[in-house]
Amino acid sequence: MSIFDLFDKIAKDKDPVGVKPVTWIVAGLGNPGKEYMLNRHNAGFMAVDYLSQKFGIAVRSAKFHAIVGDGMIGENRVLIMKPQTMMNNSGISIRDAAEFYKIPSSNIIIIYDDVNFDAGKLRIKRKGSDGGHNGIKSIIYHLNTDVFPRIKLGVGQKPHPDYDLAAWVLSDIPEPDRKEFFRAVEKCAEAVKLITEGNTEKAMQECN
Repeated sequence: MSIFDLFDKIAKDKDPVGVKPVTWIVAGLGNPGKEYMLNRHNAGFMAVDYLSQKFGIAVRSAKFHAIVGDGMIGENRVLIMKPQTMMNNSGISIRDAAEFYKIPSSNIIIIYDDVNFDAGKLRIKRKGSDGGHNGIKSIIYHLNTDVFPRIKLGVGQKPHPDYDLAAWVLSDIPEPDRKEFFRAVEKCAEAVKLITEGNTEKAMQECN
């Protein structure tokens, strides 16, 4: 081994993540603040917390109006993030990170709550409208496209159509539903790995 090979090996051993560029962004949507921690609207934040533990990626740096961390998921270096802009302005954070790393929208995975499904249900889509979700509406606006993969976490349907939507999404996931919800969060991590490996179709088949 030459001296140059030795220096190269030392550099790689010191910073194994740094040898690859960030090629994916995974963002979970929610609202910052302890009072929102277990809200239905914070499903995305809870999913990112699980991803952080599952893949050993510390999410604690403040960048792009978000709390972020980057590391390896499989063979890909991924930025995972929790926008701190409040839900309705999530797109500002996603846009800034995407522009900095030059990430195409097709490589931006958004994880968020869906009130159309029972807790524990998971849905993966390659693209789509905002479906009335203000966080997704903001992302579509700031990215100027609706073509980005998204993972929807069911958080339970309103008890009746007239129930105030804001009150519903800002209420906590009830204790009886949490076991099924967190099972879906575990499946969400599997889906993220498959999607970043280029296996979106398989993720949809196995996790939907």
